[in-house]
Amino acid sequence: MDRTRVVMMGAGIIGAACARELAVAGFDVLVLDRAGAAAASTSHGEGNILVSDKGPGPELELAQLSRRLWPETLAAIAGRTSSQELATVEWDPKGGIVVATTAEGAEALLPFAAAQRAAGVRAEPMDSDALTEAEPFLTERRTAAVHYPDDAQVQPAGAATALLADALRAGARLRTGCEVLGAVTRGGRLTAVRTADGPVEADVFVNAAGPWSGDVARRLGVQLVIRPRRGEVLVTTPQPPTVFHKVYDADYVGAVGSGAGDLQTSAVVESTRAGTILLGSSRRRVGFDDRLRPEVLAAIAAKALKLFPSLAGVHAMRAYGGFRPYVPDHLPVIGPDPRLAGLWHATGHEGAGIGLSVGTARLVRELLTGGRTEIDAGPFRVDRPAVLGTDTPGVTEEES
Repeated sequence: MDRTRVVMMGAGIIGAACARELAVAGFDVLVLDRAGAAAASTSHGEGNILVSDKGPGPELELAQLSRRLWPETLAAIAGRTSSQELATVEWDPKGGIVVATTAEGAEALLPFAAAQRAAGVRAEPMDSDALTEAEPFLTERRTAAVHYPDDAQVQPAGAATALLADALRAGARLRTGCEVLGAVTRGGRLTAVRTADGPVEADVFVNAAGPWSGDVARRLGVQLVIRPRRGEVLVTTPQPPTVFHKVYDADYVGAVGSGAGDLQTSAVVESTRAGTILLGSSRRRVGFDDRLRPEVLAAIAAKALKLFPSLAGVHAMRAYGGFRPYVPDHLPVIGPDPRLAGLWHATGHEGAGIGLSVGTARLVRELLTGGRTEIDAGPFRVDRPAVLGTDTPGVTEEES
């Protein structure tokens, strides 16, 4: 019996996770990327796997599914590869702490955490003594804090590479330097994508191109409202143990959920296994302008110092930025496109793609096989107002 042929358009962590899930399940998978594996958004993030920043609803359900699947996925990969290869993932279930430094912040944080607990999230209020013990270098100006034991971190490029390598071991193939240029359709169905090296045929095509998903969709003849939203990160020189959890201020949740296009910053501070400290975060809509702005980096540093004043004398070693796939209603786009048979999407995760990748892959596989999904996939459907546009370019039909 012939296996279903799937072309995964994008080799970032979403594409890698989906490729692995499908290849392990027996699909014939080919991954295409115009650049290289994990070369764009994936390698320009912090590697967060969070439940702490999501209120009750579909995205939290996807985050909870993903958080459960991450250890299971890594354990399965560990059975098929060397410990040295898996070590590049840098899986660290260190937990997160959200801190309010104002009365207003506390008034927002504590009810938010209570609602999360009602949805099954472990969100544990901390008194001042417990907070000092957990993070001794944290500012003394704090009004509330909540511990999230299930927050975790990975090295994002390492995690994507491990997922993709496992997909290749399961029979998937990878073609880099291969850009999707257009569509070939037959009878209203997408049958191939055009590339500079000729058409690539398949039964199913999954658009996992992250911030560029809207452009890929247009080339294939449909409108998809995915826009780039830029974020920057400062990296310090290696330090003695200073930050022991992922720590961020309560304003971060509001910045994540905002649709504003102007600059927003909030303090996000965490260490890496190499001893460096990552300082974030910023969010701004500037198209694909990839210039680092000193004023943005200065704003990030100022917010971080409010949480950790002891960092004032620490040197920044480098800075980097990247684009996240932004959807106006802040929900990923996962599933088949009803306007063009054969086209699927797995995109729109904005800054949460690392954490949500393995859950997204599970949903894609369950939807493709027609089985029961572990969570309701309806809220992520393509045909919702925030995702669909009115400008739909035509597609050239290729007759049989």
